[in-house]
Amino acid sequence: MVFDVPGKGRGLRATKEVWAGDVLFAEPSFAAVVFDSMAEQVCHNCFRRQPKLHRCGQCKFAQYCNRTCQRAAWEEHKLECAAVKAFGKVPNENIRLAARILWRLDKEGGVVSDTQLTSLDDLENHVSDMTEEDLKDLKIDIHNFLDYWPHNSRQHKVEEISHILGVINCNGFSMSDQRGLNAVGVGLFPNLCLVNHDCWPNCTVILNNGNQTAVNTLFHTQRRIELRALGKISVGEELMVAYVDFLNVSSERKRLLKQQYFFDCTCKHCTEHIKDDLMLAGKEVDGKKASEEEVKEVMEYSLKMLEKIDKARTEGNYHEVVKICRECLEKQEQVLADTHIYMLRVLSTASEVLAYLQFMEEAATYARKMVEGYMKLYHPNNAALGMGTMRAGVTHWQAGLIEVGHSMICKAYAILMVTHGPTHPITKDLEAMRTQTEMELRLFQQNEYVYHSMREAALKNQPMSLRAEPVVEGIKNLFRRK
Repeated sequence: MVFDVPGKGRGLRATKEVWAGDVLFAEPSFAAVVFDSMAEQVCHNCFRRQPKLHRCGQCKFAQYCNRTCQRAAWEEHKLECAAVKAFGKVPNENIRLAARILWRLDKEGGVVSDTQLTSLDDLENHVSDMTEEDLKDLKIDIHNFLDYWPHNSRQHKVEEISHILGVINCNGFSMSDQRGLNAVGVGLFPNLCLVNHDCWPNCTVILNNGNQTAVNTLFHTQRRIELRALGKISVGEELMVAYVDFLNVSSERKRLLKQQYFFDCTCKHCTEHIKDDLMLAGKEVDGKKASEEEVKEVMEYSLKMLEKIDKARTEGNYHEVVKICRECLEKQEQVLADTHIYMLRVLSTASEVLAYLQFMEEAATYARKMVEGYMKLYHPNNAALGMGTMRAGVTHWQAGLIEVGHSMICKAYAILMVTHGPTHPITKDLEAMRTQTEMELRLFQQNEYVYHSMREAALKNQPMSLRAEPVVEGIKNLFRRK
């Protein structure tokens, strides 16, 4: 139910009591596009990453898994297809999304279903709050949009185009691939725009890429977002989601929210600075804490190292990333607590890159430390905690540490059953892993020697398969930041 929230505008509240894992609503996108940088790696219909994609024969831009995906996307793509051909080049993702939205508005109006709770005209665009630099970018986008927009389509005023681009800027939802780790596109979901922010929310939002692979189209499911409860929500309670990752101190979260979403966060965790002390804590040994000077010095050093790590990672120099991480962790572990956010960032990168390079045992050590820190900071049903625990569990399993691996995979499965639900592809993969590791654990408990012998034989007979290349940054924010 939509209601007015003092100081926040509109919001949504529960009309019935719900429990952890319940879906409050599912919503298909009003329109969505693949990022410019991912246009040749991701299907433009289901947003899945595929090694081999089929290109649209007309515009030579759109890419699809197969004919089924291409047919499913045609209704949304056909006007774009002709426009790209006539324009002679592909405009940026903001312009492509704005065009898709306006084509749909012209055809169906601002409310396209009985379940849509708000029209696009009523959404905030925050153009009046933009910085000079953002306004300059907006003017360039409007100019390029007018060049791209076909003459035979209904013509729109600059104010209408500006409103849609403003809505995309602050309400464009990050669309993930089927792994759920990489942001590959941006979409607009009107109902989701009504859900307000809290740093410690009672709901989470996930993208379900749907299923367009079944031969019988009756079994096809739509690409959609799902708003899921993280715990018990009473009747009349406001539904809240986190717009930014919790793994930042309150002052940094407030800065990010003000910069991107134009409001001051007044949630309990920001107002009372809850868990800030843990995120910036120094190490304590035998009741003696590291001094403030030592902590400050290592934090400054860590920031410089994190910049170097990002640079080396972006360049694909993964051995250099590992070298910097090892040096950095050697200093951090002497002074910083296991919940310090700078140490957790280095542990996350080190574990992922080492696993990619097949140094599984060392990767598992860092992954375990990362999860132990996450568990002290995150909400117990946080999706990032679930995904991190899953990654750590798989790394332990691949390192031959089956007991810890199985335990972590089970913990991750319990979290993802709440955040993603039983039918999500990631949860299904995790269920298969849980069954496999349970079988291997039984064998290990019966005879460790036989287990390790069989594992070594399997590894020798199987060509080494590299993991997917580690991404620079996973999805940390609910809405896409420019």
